[in-house]
This record gives sequence, C-alpha cells and structure tokens, in this order.
Amino acid sequence: MVERQQVSEDAVMTRIGQAVMLLHAGDREEARNRFGVLWAELGSDGAPLHRCTLAHYMADAQDDPGDELAWDLRALTAAEAVRHTGDPGEAGAEGAAEHRDLPAVRAFSPSLHLNLAADYLKLHRHDAAGIHLRLARAAAAELADDGHGGGVRAAIDRLELRLREQ
Repeated sequence: MVERQQVSEDAVMTRIGQAVMLLHAGDREEARNRFGVLWAELGSDGAPLHRCTLAHYMADAQDDPGDELAWDLRALTAAEAVRHTGDPGEAGAEGAAEHRDLPAVRAFSPSLHLNLAADYLKLHRHDAAGIHLRLARAAAAELADDGHGGGVRAAIDRLELRLREQ
C-alpha cells in the first residue's frame, strides 16, 4: 500500500510539472485548465504539499490580480498545513508522513511570501506587501547560497525597490 501511495504522489507531482511546462511555454489557459482539474481531484483532503505546489503555480496562471492573490493565499494555507501536521511531536502516521515535506515547504516559503507581496503591490495594498516582503526576506535566509537562493533574494530586492518607489 505504501508503494501505491508513493506512485500516486509521484503522479500528482508529474501532472503538476506538466501543467507548469505548459504555463512556462505560454499556454496559460491550458495550464489553468489542467491545474483546475487536478485541484478538483485533490480536494481539501489532498496532501498539503501537493495543494501548496499546485496553488503556487495556479496563481502564476491567473490574469486577474485578485485571482492570483486568492491562489497564492491557498498555497500559503496549504504550506501552513504541512507545518502543523509535520510537527515532530505529533503522534500518528500522518504527522510522520507530512514531516518529510517540511524541507520542501521551507524552501518554498520565500517564494510564497514574495508572490503574496507582489500580489498585494499590484492591488495597491502596500502595508500587506511590506509584511510579506519582510517574511520573504526572513525565510530566504534559510536558502542555500546557490543560483536558486540568489535568484530569490535578488527578486526580493527588486520588489523591495518597487515598493519603495510607490
């Protein structure tokens, strides 16, 4: 049963990755459609890391800033669910299973907050943008000093400059 669950989880991430490739190739509508189908399949009982990842990318596929914010908030909510169910002191197999996703959520956190800051800036909600920008910077301190970490930190710096200019 564990093997079947692992294959199923890999299939979900593969499907998310396929939709992300469509998004990056410029087919936003098809990416949105596939994300939407997968979101409906996952439901509220889906693995929080899957919901977080899916919502994070679904936000990028939105045309309306309010819709983008709603999906980024869903991603953050799912990330928080990973943190809460992943508490090492929590008893039960589910807590232990979710705990393995904590490193992925920690790596995602700077981008989640950065996206929320950008969303709020688009919506002219500067105070909320500033809050999430500070959270993004704090979370980015845990990222490695590699291309990804440097890229996220540079994006935070750029958004901070845009926020100051407004």
